[in-house]
Amino acid sequence: MERKYFGSVMLLILLMGVTAFVIVRNNDMYAVYEAIAHTDKWFVFAGVLAALFFVAAEGSIIWYLLQALHLKISLLQCIGWSFIGFFFSGITPSATGGQPAQLYYMNKAGIRLADSTPVLMVVAILYKFILAIIGIFITIVWGEHIQTYFAEYTGLFYLGIILNAILVAILVWVMVTPRCAMAVALFSERMLVKCKILKPTQFRVEKIQEAVAHYGEVVQFFRKHTIKIVVATGMTLLQRSSLFFLTWLVYRGMGLTQESIWTIMLLQAAVYIAVDMLPLPGSAGISELVYVTVFASVFTGDLLTASLCLSRSIGFYFVLIFSAGIWGISHVYYRKKNQRYQKKEVI
Repeated sequence: MERKYFGSVMLLILLMGVTAFVIVRNNDMYAVYEAIAHTDKWFVFAGVLAALFFVAAEGSIIWYLLQALHLKISLLQCIGWSFIGFFFSGITPSATGGQPAQLYYMNKAGIRLADSTPVLMVVAILYKFILAIIGIFITIVWGEHIQTYFAEYTGLFYLGIILNAILVAILVWVMVTPRCAMAVALFSERMLVKCKILKPTQFRVEKIQEAVAHYGEVVQFFRKHTIKIVVATGMTLLQRSSLFFLTWLVYRGMGLTQESIWTIMLLQAAVYIAVDMLPLPGSAGISELVYVTVFASVFTGDLLTASLCLSRSIGFYFVLIFSAGIWGISHVYYRKKNQRYQKKEVI
């Protein structure tokens, strides 16, 4: 584990510990365990598949966009990068570590930053765009219910919509203005040289100019192939919905039928929107607090805490551990590959 992520991991563990302590202190854990034990295992298994699909679907979107650039990369490899992104997003505040890690390993596989950067930017834009659209839809169609379900966290929901919309606007602005990207990149390079973090070299400046120039070409390609973006948008909507569907699977697995699938999914979507942009690793702690407030009238008694433990454990913690394993395997693979390459050079 790189040192720069150590603090984030420790914060995540601390938040997990505090959250677990609060849950244990305020609940009859034997009753919660009984509720979990009596949950239909087939629905739990389906929930696990939905959680894994959520991450794998992002890999499919990456693969689809790379294919549009005529880059022959396997779907399995792209899914692996998606799990790596989930892991680093989960252990860093506001999920800031996900895409840099993906860029690193995509570069290891021979994909230029000028190709991978715009592809991942499209994925990020669509990811936030879908959340913003869902949030606006909930506000228009279901706005009168938000205050009822969210109570003191109502403002957090609307803040989430605003922050996602602002981020989408910023990402689109950067993506469609390569000249701006060039100016920012060169300015950043000059500042790093001035601060003596980097040594001045014309070669680096030329590489930045070359990369940004190609970056602009790739952006132009996507602008000319809007059908690719439309398809990717539909894929992203399906991907996002799979995580909201997971909560309904838990709901049905507990034998509950009073609320419709749309009510459960919209509530879970609203919870996700409320906490998505908060600067906490994996939104740990705040996700649980908002969940128990929003779903208090849906899951009664011990089922509320049991549903929280199941949905959160499957949708985040299980996938985080699974993703850590994928990252570990990938890290070892690329390190050995690099060692073999260096040996060949020596020979």
